[in-house]
Amino acid sequence: MDNNYNNSNNFYGQVPPQVPPQMPPMMPMGEPEKAQKKKLRWRFIAGLFLGILISASVVGGLLIFGIIGRRFGALTPILPTDNTYEELMNDDTVTKLEALDDVIETYYYKTDVDKETEADGMYKGLLDSLGDPYSVYYTQEELEELMNDTAGIYYGIGAYVSIDTDMGLPRISGVMPGTPAERAELQTDDIIFEVDHVSTEGMELNEVVSLIKGPEGTQVHLTLLRGSKKDTVEVDVERSAVVVPTVTTKLLGDNEEIGYLQITEFDEVTPDQFTEGLAELRESNIKGLIIDLRSNPGGSLQAVCDVARQLLPKGIIVYTMDRDGNREDYKCDGGHEIDIPVVVLTNQYSASASEILAGAIKDYNLGKLVGVTTFGKGIVQRIFDLNDGTAVKLTVSDYYTPSGTNIHGVGIAPDVEVEYDPDAYAKDKTDTQLEKGIEVMKELMGN
Repeated sequence: MDNNYNNSNNFYGQVPPQVPPQMPPMMPMGEPEKAQKKKLRWRFIAGLFLGILISASVVGGLLIFGIIGRRFGALTPILPTDNTYEELMNDDTVTKLEALDDVIETYYYKTDVDKETEADGMYKGLLDSLGDPYSVYYTQEELEELMNDTAGIYYGIGAYVSIDTDMGLPRISGVMPGTPAERAELQTDDIIFEVDHVSTEGMELNEVVSLIKGPEGTQVHLTLLRGSKKDTVEVDVERSAVVVPTVTTKLLGDNEEIGYLQITEFDEVTPDQFTEGLAELRESNIKGLIIDLRSNPGGSLQAVCDVARQLLPKGIIVYTMDRDGNREDYKCDGGHEIDIPVVVLTNQYSASASEILAGAIKDYNLGKLVGVTTFGKGIVQRIFDLNDGTAVKLTVSDYYTPSGTNIHGVGIAPDVEVEYDPDAYAKDKTDTQLEKGIEVMKELMGN
């Protein structure tokens, strides 16, 4: 989930670098070359050591939920009080790092190896070793990109992209209105097979997104697989400045008495947008509300709680539990409990913060969930600023719905199950899940 950026000017030079004892080189070489190589090697290993030291000792940070964290609170790293760094950087580890560095220096067929890139790879490897896809090391460039995203404006095509769990390829999970993606007639569930004729197979999501983004006015060529038959579609999309809306509304039903409110993510601006959108719908005298959380990947914990407080009765919205059993409750005073029927649309890409809202509505019997079982992300991340332009996101606890259910790896099952039919939508824009949601809402309204 998203969290707040607080760009600090403090640097990790406050931490005294502690370089391991120098080890003899593994490969013989001339004295001047040996001295130079040893200096570069130890600069690299010292950087790695300091990175591990800081990663093992960070404290504080802001609670986040979601697939991608974006903002973070400032943090001054401190030296650990235990022997964590000694366990990570013992004599065997140092010797092996030297051996690896010597082998690369002596035998690797390219000579332009970037030591900073090598070090970043090892920092990432340290986080990867946890076996947790949500614990991530961010380089300075990656962090700057995330910070740019928080401005709400980026240069791209205006489509939400996620990884299709069946095919292992990126897919269009949503198209923003009024954007190049909509003008190019991209569709939800289009599989992105190639970007500028480069295969996306095996790519991480951030790699695909970086290929799609680019300078305003330039074009990106997408090769798509569409529909159940996976027909190949080639399309050129011109990039432009995209302002990301998080809430959209419209009126549905024969008499326009059903309010439809879609939340694409939970950002800082979402609670205000939700308030305005719901107020506009209530002014139209709606008799029921459909909240669309499909393909919503999550966002800010504060944001989803602020939205929930405009809907839920008095009680717990969600609570978290860390590894030591410490519990933190997030509560609602019940002052704005909704008084009309609610239907929530979910799919397999509704994750994290969206599952918090859907789970609370289901637990309090405020409405019916329609669609398919949600993604199932019931764990919490924090982002720690390392104060050198980089950051670490770590999983720190589990979260539970008001009834005490942890949905991690399981998801939230709908009350009424219905699959989305991409062929029906491609044929005549029929949204099978939304149509079922309207049908369920009419039953709740007594029509």
